[in-house]
Amino acid sequence: MEIVLSFAISFALLIYCVFKGIFVAYPLLASFAIFFAVALHRGNSFQDVAKLSYEGAKKSATILKIFVLIGAITATWMSSGTVASIVFYGIEFLKPEIFILSAFLICCFVSFLIGTSFGTVGTVGIALMVVARGGGVDPAAAAGAIIAGAYFGDRMSPMSSSANLVGVITETNIYDNIKNMLRTSAVPFAMALAAYFVISLRFQLGNSGSYLNDEILKVFTVNMVVLIPALIMLLFSLFRIDVKLSMLISVITAVAISLMVQHYTLGECINYMVFGYTTPSAGPLTPIIKGGGILSMLKTALVVFISSAFSGIFEGTGMLDKVLELLEKAGNRYEVFRNVLLSSVATSAFGCSQSLAVIMTRMLNRNSYERLGIAREQSAVDLENTAIVISPLIPWNVALLVPMMNLRADYRCIPFLVYLYLLPLWNLVYYRMKRSK
Repeated sequence: MEIVLSFAISFALLIYCVFKGIFVAYPLLASFAIFFAVALHRGNSFQDVAKLSYEGAKKSATILKIFVLIGAITATWMSSGTVASIVFYGIEFLKPEIFILSAFLICCFVSFLIGTSFGTVGTVGIALMVVARGGGVDPAAAAGAIIAGAYFGDRMSPMSSSANLVGVITETNIYDNIKNMLRTSAVPFAMALAAYFVISLRFQLGNSGSYLNDEILKVFTVNMVVLIPALIMLLFSLFRIDVKLSMLISVITAVAISLMVQHYTLGECINYMVFGYTTPSAGPLTPIIKGGGILSMLKTALVVFISSAFSGIFEGTGMLDKVLELLEKAGNRYEVFRNVLLSSVATSAFGCSQSLAVIMTRMLNRNSYERLGIAREQSAVDLENTAIVISPLIPWNVALLVPMMNLRADYRCIPFLVYLYLLPLWNLVYYRMKRSK
């Protein structure tokens, strides 16, 4: 009973803080304290519970290093004009008659290049929403396509913090995971394209957003040279070069371009790398091309660190043994995926963050994969097809709330997150059909 009550209190705290805009780490810390106390009440010593927490949190060390590089690469890509050029060419690609489909594809491309859903929404996503509102397109439909496209890369980019988190906790290679994700997402992606094409016919754009490109040209030098940092990530991923080394070389290249092409000073580049990028003078691009920096990743790192400590307590004290017993009844591949899907819905709803959902879902279902001899790579792709894309479907989860706030959208965009629905549903149907053969 005390465990159920603890979950209820923690859930209430998380929901309250999310809707009040309070940083999710604060209610997570409070929840951690609650479950720490429960572990003590159940007969565990303070030293044992502290050790379990430490062992769990220690597992996040590798991903925290990657977070530092992600913060640096985001800021330097902005100062070098790489992000601005991606936005520029993305808007050039925009087709007014199929605006919704174009927005989805542009955000897919940008998110794969920069590896962050929030960064995609905060740059090209905001630009597309400005265009949508100016052209009379339904904001809910536009926001849904933008957010769904943003999570395309968040799920499978070698620069994605969530994709790297999945690789770390499942002990798998991110490039192998990307290959598997491409295979399992081919049909859902094609279905999403068809759906967004039909939606585009209903919501066509009244005018173009070329004025945004005019503003970009006033601030940045735009050419193929400034796209080199992005091309480095693409080429290095093809040759399966270690993602941390790829990011480091991309950062160094972006700094060099910032100095030589955009004419920033070395001091300015270092400042941007640490504190995040802002345009030198206020203008229309100021709220769009901004952010990144190593410090910006500290919040995400803290959430992952606390979430990992949670998993240490839950695993070591046996608090969730009854849930584990229920999930471990899975007897085949379909039932395992079904359980992962259901548990990811629960953890996404309870945890209010993508990171906690991923870590908890992995912890709850790991034994089932090991018992049935299912490869770790399959566990990784299942997490990518469930917890990663289900979190932004939960109305109070940070994964959806933050993009909606950036786009000034509301919950009416949820029905238009078509790609995010199709991924888990298609894979569930696929494994069900495969079992019946």
